[in-house]
Amino acid sequence: MGKITFQPSGVVQKSEKDEKDADKTEILVPLQQQHEELSVPVRSRKAAVGGLCCMTFGSVVLMSGLVLASIYFYRYYYINQQLPRQNLFQCRVLYEGTVYAPVRGRQELEESVEINLEDNYEKINVPVPHFGGSDAADIIHDFHRGLTAYYDITLDKCYVIELNTSIVMPPRNLRDLLANVRRGTYLPQTYIIQEEMVVVGQVYSVQQLGVFIDRLCGRKETYRLKHRSSRRRIEKRGAPNCHSIRHLENTFVVETLICDQAKGPSQ
Repeated sequence: MGKITFQPSGVVQKSEKDEKDADKTEILVPLQQQHEELSVPVRSRKAAVGGLCCMTFGSVVLMSGLVLASIYFYRYYYINQQLPRQNLFQCRVLYEGTVYAPVRGRQELEESVEINLEDNYEKINVPVPHFGGSDAADIIHDFHRGLTAYYDITLDKCYVIELNTSIVMPPRNLRDLLANVRRGTYLPQTYIIQEEMVVVGQVYSVQQLGVFIDRLCGRKETYRLKHRSSRRRIEKRGAPNCHSIRHLENTFVVETLICDQAKGPSQ
């Protein structure tokens, strides 16, 4: 008789599993390398987020600078060039000069005036006069800073002095006066007063005098003035080192005589 035996099914399955596992190749990866492979994506994400933050911050700073620059340009350049017509005046007045009246009679003064009520300043441009004896000039009266600047176009030099509010009308009052002159309802008094100023030193930093005077006198020789105490009448022939600027900034014409301190007329 033959002997029949049965092998457990678990043994057959185990052997089959062992044969399958034997066909597989096992690759061992060091733990450090596994850690590095897992950490690389995290670092990349952090670097990307950091770069995005830097770009965002830089863009904000750049845009802020552009906005501030645009506001500055619009305020001090565009607005001033686009003043309403009622704040721009062309003046032409007749007056009698105290020195030349017997010879020339009544004389004519022309000038253009720009008034800025918002920034509280006046700008006067005096072209070369037809009769001579006076220099062409640009004048700034800055009521906010309390300063006046004269740019003598003939000499290509600037002069700065404290604003004389006893002579210079405030912007709103001067605008009303010139508006009445434009309408023909009022004419300024046809006489001239004289003021004498003397150079006392050079100004090396014009920027500290404000944006309007800096715009007028920047990159030009600029000198500081003071009023001469003498009240006598000024004879131009006795003051060869003086230059006069005639302008209208009140109900009368003003002749500003600017003299060198060492060579000007004696007091």
